[in-house]
Amino acid sequence: MTDTPEEQDLKNQSMMDHLVELRSGLIKSLYGILAGMILCWSVSEKLFDIIRKPIAAYLPTGGLFFTAPMDKFLAHVRISLFGGVILSSPLWIYQIWKFVAPGLYSKEKKYAVGFIFSGTALFAIGVSFAYFVVFPMAFKFLMTFGGDADKPMITIEHYLSFVTTTALAFGASFELPLILVILGMMGVISQKTLKEKRRFAIVGLAILSAILTPPDLLSMLMMMAPMVVLYELSVILVGIFERKRQSAVGGVE
Repeated sequence: MTDTPEEQDLKNQSMMDHLVELRSGLIKSLYGILAGMILCWSVSEKLFDIIRKPIAAYLPTGGLFFTAPMDKFLAHVRISLFGGVILSSPLWIYQIWKFVAPGLYSKEKKYAVGFIFSGTALFAIGVSFAYFVVFPMAFKFLMTFGGDADKPMITIEHYLSFVTTTALAFGASFELPLILVILGMMGVISQKTLKEKRRFAIVGLAILSAILTPPDLLSMLMMMAPMVVLYELSVILVGIFERKRQSAVGGVE
């Protein structure tokens, strides 16, 4: 059955409104990241000391090297941007919620605060897990592998690229339960599907971990292990919200 011209116009208008909302959310998120970046710029020296700490013990001089006049300045810009993304996480997570909320029932929209809190907490836990667990173990393995005859000359650019990319990757990957729960609330996936596709999901998580982490088995396993745990947690949570959704539908009927 084809749509009437009026119905097609309404669908196109709804799609345009959704795209406008997405654009508005992206702009607000960028403003939030910029504001966080400005705040972090004032303490970038202290942030640099914190970020450098996991590898400092393995550096002959205790510090990193830079090979171009602009390297150190750009490093502080990158550190400030990294801090801005973390500080503004409640804002851009809220914008994500606003984008997906129209696809939920009115009773489910009340979970906005929980979504923002959970998303922010999961992102922070992922970044913290990378800093306090992954980096110390990874550097101990990588920097001592093959004996101590060779000495490292790690540049600021390479180190910050490694640390910020890996930390953000862990932060994003820890959002897995939230993403799957939202998809479940929207009716895109079900608990049954997650259970049936568990083996494929684990293979997918292994591939994703290999892509997002440094090229060593230890880092890959350290990302994959918590993601598998988070997937199993997602199966439980999706089932809980699935039953609540069914109850809501039954109540409407």
